Amino acid sequence: MYETMDELEASVRKRLYRMRDLVDEMSDVRATATSEDGAITVEVDGNGALLNLSFQQAISTLSPDDFEQCLVSTATAAAAAAFARRAELVTAFNEEVVG
Repeated sequence: MYETMDELEASVRKRLYRMRDLVDEMSDVRATATSEDGAITVEVDGNGALLNLSFQQAISTLSPDDFEQCLVSTATAAAAAAFARRAELVTAFNEEVVG
């Protein structure tokens, strides 16, 4: 597979740098979702942790139960988008490393 120690070292170094790039890319993942009525916008990081939450005037027309449902579903959509992006990054990384 590797004819010289230099080739092996270069390959390991390349993979190490690529892993560091993956860590940086994963930490930069952000996703935003807005409710269908535009009342709530949620931004999360790649772990699904809440970064920003904003409300529009439309929330004043929601009942407490509707507000709760809207908030949870919007946050869930943002987290799902962030997790999907992370999955894309990992899949690309794995294909690159194996290939």
